[in-house]
Amino acid sequence: MVEIEIIGVVGSGQMGSGIAQISAVHGVDVWVHDTDTAALSRASKSISDSLHRLLSKGRLSQSGATDALRRLHYTSNLEELRSADVIIEAIVESEEVKKSLFRKLDKITKASAILASNTSSISITRLASATSRPHQVIGMHFMNPPPTMKLVEIIRGADTSDETFRTIKTLAERFGKTIICSQDFSGFIVNRILMPMINEAFFALYTAVATKENIDLGMKLGTNHPMGPLELADLIGLDVCLSIMKVLYAGLGDSKYAPCPLLVQYVDAGRHGRKCGIGVYNYSKASQKPNPTPRL
Repeated sequence: MVEIEIIGVVGSGQMGSGIAQISAVHGVDVWVHDTDTAALSRASKSISDSLHRLLSKGRLSQSGATDALRRLHYTSNLEELRSADVIIEAIVESEEVKKSLFRKLDKITKASAILASNTSSISITRLASATSRPHQVIGMHFMNPPPTMKLVEIIRGADTSDETFRTIKTLAERFGKTIICSQDFSGFIVNRILMPMINEAFFALYTAVATKENIDLGMKLGTNHPMGPLELADLIGLDVCLSIMKVLYAGLGDSKYAPCPLLVQYVDAGRHGRKCGIGVYNYSKASQKPNPTPRL
């Protein structure tokens, strides 16, 4: 089994930053890559702020925070990831973009390196087909936000080796995560169930069954969900939700996975959720914000 000493994380958004933080806290050197240097600066600040919050709450020691920060490296040069034992991509949820990245990583990284994808819906088998090492390609789907959420969903492609699976499972357990394993079908486990629920919430809003507030409140108080489905969609990103619904619809061929027209309209309008200040809810006006509920 490969010993993991260096991890490369491609993508410095919320997911990539969270994965990088977990890795560094658990004693792994991390190279965070993004083509956008401003995004790397935001990621560095976000991780530093998060570690200091953990320190102030007594959930991380001073030496632990200092060591984690020391292990983190940021780069816009993909070549810097050549010595990584595992690379976890956390970029846009697009099969072609991910395949293009995997082709590049296949040429750059050492022969023993495992290429893992944080995809929440796209076929691992198809991503692996872009490389010369399909036995070393695997799905490692963290939940959002990665430092807080306990679950990691592991997906084996058609050719993923037992050794690759054991290595990634051991790594996730080292991070203190609980593991579930899925077959390589569109949406895997979590999003195959979650996204149709979010999509149905959009249909309820679209057909004026209820207001967005009542839809979310009904699911929180009626089914004990920590967040309503529309709030959750805003947190995930409406563009991400739409991408996943399209993958489900194309991959499973059932009309129940067809994206709600309202979801499509919001994404077309640039209303992508919290990350841009407006989605189902308007986050630029305090009076219109839903009451935030931590997803613990």
